[in-house]
Amino acid sequence: MKVYYSELMVADIGRHTSPSSIKPGYVAEALRASGLPIRFVEPDPVSAEEIALAHSPTFVSQILSGEICNGFGNQSADVIRSLPFTSGSMLCAAQAALQDGVACSLTSGFHHAGYSHAAGFCTFNGLMVTARYLLTKGYVKHVAIIDCDQHYGDGTENIIKHFGHTDITHISFGKWYHTAKDAGAYLNRLRKMESEFTDNRPDIILYQAGADVHVNDPLGGVLTTEQMRERDEIVFSMAKRLGIPIAWNLAGGYQRDPDNGISTVVALHMNTAEIACSIFVDGNGL
Repeated sequence: MKVYYSELMVADIGRHTSPSSIKPGYVAEALRASGLPIRFVEPDPVSAEEIALAHSPTFVSQILSGEICNGFGNQSADVIRSLPFTSGSMLCAAQAALQDGVACSLTSGFHHAGYSHAAGFCTFNGLMVTARYLLTKGYVKHVAIIDCDQHYGDGTENIIKHFGHTDITHISFGKWYHTAKDAGAYLNRLRKMESEFTDNRPDIILYQAGADVHVNDPLGGVLTTEQMRERDEIVFSMAKRLGIPIAWNLAGGYQRDPDNGISTVVALHMNTAEIACSIFVDGNGL
């Protein structure tokens, strides 16, 4: 399985509630040590024009020039430098998935970014940059975004409505499921997608495999570790059975270790990687 990662995707913003800007490096380190059948690939950065496929050109220019605050509420040059590579990683993973069936982008911080605003640790919406690039270039005719982050992808929905897309199916579980009492309904809703996609098959799935849906996450609280594994099993198995390419990314995850590390979050993301490999990767790898 190809994993799209570059150190240029990592930004140091100091102490912050969200580890999203540094998490890619920690997950990459764990993947390298895991023995999983993966291959790291450097992503190509997207251009300002490509980002503007999903965002107001004025907004893009103001963010990249540091005139206005990013999704972390600052104007960090380090974050600005990372942005073309994070959206680029998602786009490259989607293009690879169209070839190989599955690919991974070690990215977070997309789905709260709307057409002309940044919010909730999200500056540019790499999901929508990717979806609109693939659609406008004619690589696909129908994109499905399965957002299993804990929180509602309001920025994604905002961009879809701005452009009037009927060729993007957006399923954001954070809109409906919020506590551990919802776990059964959450997993049942995932299972229903297979019949829906059988009748209305997308050409690619962009899957946000958020770790913040874990019951112990300070900003989450729906699924146990085993239920999260079941979540990933349902999504990847469905894509495999239906022959739908799937590109997945990390999305949220905010648990902290006693020493302020993020090993628990990294372990949850590693579970997703293991399941993706077990379902999609044959003995020769992808």
